[in-house]
Amino acid sequence: MIAVSEHPPTAPRSVQPGDAVRIHYTCRLDDGTIFATTRHQEPLAFTVGHSPVIPGLQEAVVGLKPGETRTCVVPPERAYGPYHQEMTAVLARDMIPPDLAVEKGTSLRVRHADGHESDVLVTAVTETTVSVDGNHPLAGRNLTLEVELLSVEEA
Repeated sequence: MIAVSEHPPTAPRSVQPGDAVRIHYTCRLDDGTIFATTRHQEPLAFTVGHSPVIPGLQEAVVGLKPGETRTCVVPPERAYGPYHQEMTAVLARDMIPPDLAVEKGTSLRVRHADGHESDVLVTAVTETTVSVDGNHPLAGRNLTLEVELLSVEEA
């Protein structure tokens, strides 16, 4: 007689910090506008805790098992940070090269007094001024994340 031992199936592993994950997600603003999604695209792959992905999204997957979903509201502090009024400025129009077409929504690279450079978004243009904002477009905003965990691998 041959003995057959049965091994119970192992339970799916839940996500822990340091794990490599693949997810689908949808990010909505408070008004319901979809800002970003991976639906109908390749899933997002990252390592939890070791990735440039916003902290709130990394935290949202912890504890999930493959196939599970979670919806959560991520505050600015766990997303793109608070809005800083001091990162806005009104520049004299003559500070902008005259051959540069500038209109609302244009992205500019500016050099600060200390020599470092950063990107700013033009928010308004008049004949004499150009208003710019160096905040991330989602700074100061809550984000609603819908996350579906596709896979998890221990890193």
